Amino acid sequence: MPVITEIEDLKRIYRRRVPKMFYDYTESGSWTEQTFRENSSDFDRIYLRQRVAVDMAGRNTTTQMIGQDVSMPVALAPVGLTGMQHYDGEIMAARAAEKFGVPYTLSTMSICSIEDVAANTSKPFWMQVYTLKDDEFMQRLFDRAKEAKCSAAVITVDLQLLGQRHKDVKNGLSAPPKLTAKSVANMMTKVQWGLGMLSTKRRFFGNIVGHAKGVSDPTSLTTWTNQAFDQSLDWDRIREFRKMWDGPLIIKGIMDPRDALEALNVGADAIIVSNHGGRQLDGALSSIRALPAILDAVGDKIEVHIDSGIRSGQDVLKALAMGAKGTYIGRAYVYGLGAMGQQGVTRALEVIHKELDFSMALCGRRDVKDVDRDILMIPEGFAGRWA
Repeated sequence: MPVITEIEDLKRIYRRRVPKMFYDYTESGSWTEQTFRENSSDFDRIYLRQRVAVDMAGRNTTTQMIGQDVSMPVALAPVGLTGMQHYDGEIMAARAAEKFGVPYTLSTMSICSIEDVAANTSKPFWMQVYTLKDDEFMQRLFDRAKEAKCSAAVITVDLQLLGQRHKDVKNGLSAPPKLTAKSVANMMTKVQWGLGMLSTKRRFFGNIVGHAKGVSDPTSLTTWTNQAFDQSLDWDRIREFRKMWDGPLIIKGIMDPRDALEALNVGADAIIVSNHGGRQLDGALSSIRALPAILDAVGDKIEVHIDSGIRSGQDVLKALAMGAKGTYIGRAYVYGLGAMGQQGVTRALEVIHKELDFSMALCGRRDVKDVDRDILMIPEGFAGRWA
């Protein structure tokens, strides 16, 4: 087994083992990719304050996210097409998260279905849903999540329109993927990946096919996908979704304090400060820059989480010190999944946990719940002084 000391090690293996179209799907943002880049680089602008001669023994990273116990405040974010990064990818990622003691969030646009993941895990996971027009499909999706004993729903509110990701267009990456001679030739060079895909029956959007009205093949899926997303979405519509789901609710895609307050008003239990990993509105602030103003707006009235750009345990520590109560990793665990399957996801979590634990200690904190802004050095004007 290769020596893995950082997430970047997993990324290098992932790039070699997974077809280019799926690597590019993960490793891309919309338009110029400014926001995609700054999601990570803005974390580098925040410095940690080292303390010495403090008791570092008996450290603790356990806490809660929306009232649920977690071994560290990190959840696996919803990522579409995970089952194309590695065979049965959603199942493997969910198993790794379960064993590590962190939440796993299943995407609506997953390859493995809600039922597949539930049948192969023993603890509740979270279910992500999009804001779609079809009430019947939406209600059934929430009902299926309840039947699978999902312990939270995550509503993604920033995908009324799909931001253009140039690499996906050039590679024919859509729902379903449009295979070209070039992409097929590349897939044929990824022998381990191909053998894995041949070994599973799960290769086709398990939450959609057979559940959405009229969707039975790739052609009908393309038609459905093009028509399903609700461009007329407003907060009244989100209130309707809230009525469909009576469990813990997280709203993902909040980047403005006014929208944070709206999410509070519709009865969400938590919000995720997120720009969709830089895959929607290019030129938007990074999530970590947007976080302070949102925290100022909502205070402790709602739990505030963050995703986009987190690649290390130090990034997690910085987000927590800024005031977030939970963080999400997407690309970081997908690198591990594509590199080594379930073992790779576990290794990604181990790397992030060790970095969080050691960095927290060297900043003079023994308990993750005691982390605060005092451990940070934040550049003046970092949160924005905009004309």
